[in-house]
Amino acid sequence: MKISVVGTGYVGLVTGACFADAGHDVLCIDNDPKKIKMLHNGFMPIYEPGLDAIVERNVKLGRLKFSTCIKEGTEFAPVIFIAVGTPPGVGGEANMTYVEQVGRQVAENMTEYRLLVEKSTVPAQTSEYLKRTVLKYLRADTDFDVASNPEFLREGTAIEDATHPDRIVVGVDSDRAADLLEEIYRPILEKGGGAFLRMSVTSAELAKHASNSFLAMKISYINAVARICELAGADVEQVAKGMGLDPRIGPRFLNAGVGYGGSCFPKDVDAFVRLADALGCEFTLLKEVQNINKSQREYVMKKIKQELWVVQDKKVAIFGLAFKPETDDVREAPSLYFVPKLQEMKAKLTAWDPVAESKFKEIHPDLDCVQDLYECAKDADLLLILTEWSEVKNMDLQKLKNVMASPVIVDGRNIFHPEEIRSLGFTYHSVGRN
Repeated sequence: MKISVVGTGYVGLVTGACFADAGHDVLCIDNDPKKIKMLHNGFMPIYEPGLDAIVERNVKLGRLKFSTCIKEGTEFAPVIFIAVGTPPGVGGEANMTYVEQVGRQVAENMTEYRLLVEKSTVPAQTSEYLKRTVLKYLRADTDFDVASNPEFLREGTAIEDATHPDRIVVGVDSDRAADLLEEIYRPILEKGGGAFLRMSVTSAELAKHASNSFLAMKISYINAVARICELAGADVEQVAKGMGLDPRIGPRFLNAGVGYGGSCFPKDVDAFVRLADALGCEFTLLKEVQNINKSQREYVMKKIKQELWVVQDKKVAIFGLAFKPETDDVREAPSLYFVPKLQEMKAKLTAWDPVAESKFKEIHPDLDCVQDLYECAKDADLLLILTEWSEVKNMDLQKLKNVMASPVIVDGRNIFHPEEIRSLGFTYHSVGRN
């Protein structure tokens, strides 16, 4: 089939590339000419393991092309996936400007049936606004459908998630739309497995917010339990293991630490809370999830202050700027809280991250970054770990100790075993472990 994908961010580029790899002819469109130029030259605008190889292979096969022209995309394919950004607005609600623009531009250029598919994470009932937009700007007397196909990709493992999905959720109002989407996903499901779930458009829109909010809730829950563990003298990892072996709970997302971040959880939880408020239903549970996540960073900062006593002029090394390993995404990353806070206290900061440095420095250009772990930690009074990169897990701890002015670690990701690292002479603070 022919497919157009509007947007070449994490969702759009991965989706388009994996559709092409499944055998479809795909045109990816973006209004940023710099991105499209990069893609034409073989460079990726985002970091995602394995993505460059899939893009290169399918460009060579002629199944994946790029353009800045929405008119070309509208004419190219009967199915148009909308994968543009929906960043938080001024009040925290999702900003639907880019989704509305795509709907309007497609309508202005549509001369025959088109299926517009919401791939971006959007609030429930967005489909109704999108339909109204298309009807308002439609210049030809032609049919169209609007569907919802929320993505459940995890940054760092997005290729695996796209090619071996656990479920494909489609929200449709017509058999025609359902048949088109089922045909698109057939080769992926035949090869990678997974369930194909058909439901109403509004239900599909809500499924994404409900899923991410539930996962965020698990993270905030275990972080709240971690604080109790420290006070009671228990080990949160042992508690989490005892919980996770219950099949009704499961072990995933029960890792205590510095809190969740990224482009999805904070935005989706906030959007879900605001949707509930707009519908007259106060979602107090999710509001507390947000409060716990915010205070978790303050809780870890308190450990830093207690250890250093006077933060001013102390050298603090930071390992990890991305919100999670295997991505360069720094949106809502814990580092965006700790760096300015420590700078306010006049600490001397040096940071290391294997892929996220350039994106972080777009926000904090004054941060001193180095490309070597041990150089970053040299003469440091304290090491703060914010991302569980494999390089950090596998580093030479004796060498690390030798280069630091004071062998103190505040581990926001519970990477090391407390007894083992303390036996090497480190002062070690983690989360929820006595």
